Amino acid sequence: MALSAQRVPRWFSAIKLSSFINATQIRRLFLRPRYTLLYGFSAQPQMSSDNCLVQRRIKTYRTSSLWNSSQSTNSSREDNNSVQSTLLPSVNEQPQEPQKIPNSDSELSLEGLEDLPPLSPLQPISEEEAIRIIADPPLPPVSFTLRDYVDHSETLQKLVLLGVDLSKIEKHSDAANLLLRLDFEKDIKQILLFLKDLGIEDNQLGSFLTKNYAIFSEDLENLRTRVTYLQSKNFSKADIAQMVRNAPFLLNFSVERLDNRLGFFQKELELSVKKTRDLVVRLPRLLTGSLEPVKENMKVYHLEFGFKRNEVQHMITRIPKMLTANKRKLTETFDYVHNVMGIPHYIIVRFPQVFNTKLFKVKERHLFLTYLGRAQYDPAKPNYISLDKLVSIPDEIFSEEVAKASVQDFQKFLKTL
Repeated sequence: MALSAQRVPRWFSAIKLSSFINATQIRRLFLRPRYTLLYGFSAQPQMSSDNCLVQRRIKTYRTSSLWNSSQSTNSSREDNNSVQSTLLPSVNEQPQEPQKIPNSDSELSLEGLEDLPPLSPLQPISEEEAIRIIADPPLPPVSFTLRDYVDHSETLQKLVLLGVDLSKIEKHSDAANLLLRLDFEKDIKQILLFLKDLGIEDNQLGSFLTKNYAIFSEDLENLRTRVTYLQSKNFSKADIAQMVRNAPFLLNFSVERLDNRLGFFQKELELSVKKTRDLVVRLPRLLTGSLEPVKENMKVYHLEFGFKRNEVQHMITRIPKMLTANKRKLTETFDYVHNVMGIPHYIIVRFPQVFNTKLFKVKERHLFLTYLGRAQYDPAKPNYISLDKLVSIPDEIFSEEVAKASVQDFQKFLKTL
């Protein structure tokens, strides 16, 4: 049926308005929930190609519905006005209000969007949408300090709270790379619990991990096996805790290495099992350090100083540091005490702490006693002065009880040297 002249502009207006629902309105509807995010809190979601397809289907459905509605209305109006003239409307006739197009913003509910497919990160976005995205600054690919990574690493943040000094660790590139790859919950937490059970206090964890960061690369079962081995050698829990605190790398060595070291000291020094155990408890670095200084010092005591084997055994069990002391320092101290002061071997064996004293201190006190005429070190003669009193007491007591002078006199004498 041909349309009348009166209905043609109305039908054309309806078609034009129905086509006005464009992609911009649909896009505004889908982007509206994004504006509820806090500025800078998280990255904005992007619209996927699947969502665009859904929008086009919604748009097509809406346009089709409006078209059908317009056709139905026009058909009904045609039947009711079939008796009217086909002439143009008179000037007194009021123009009919245009048909209202349903707003897609009001008809589309957000609940209907819950089942839409996830947004695609590859979907292009407009410049306006892009400027709303707040991205974190990128991590530097290469850095000379761990400070650049602390804000982005939970592991580093918790290590700092434990007291770990990252400024010392970052000097070793392998250590810094190790810490950046570790996960606190998976790789570090169990090691910390193990150390606490071993006897390392909370306030000691920071300094321990600063020195021995490599413990995080050790297998937890291997660490437990090494502790079990030490317990089988009758080291108490307190002994093991003391050894680990004083020698942080102790548990990084295998059972075979620990067993060989204990056997070496027991055989070379001809010590009993108990004395060997007491020796390494007092100086656990004997199990972790190099054996070369130990072997060298043993030759010095026997061949250069002329001490007997049992005398060396007595001195090192009293002062274990004599095994790892600097050879030059040992030689200078022995030369001054034995050759200048005239003290024989057997007295030095009774007071081996002289090797653990700074040489200038021994010289100052000996010269002061010589100046006063009281430098007498023979126990068989009157006014005997032992090496113990010479090196182990403070200046005030030395001046008053040993030199029989005031501390002011001693200080004045030192200014003359």
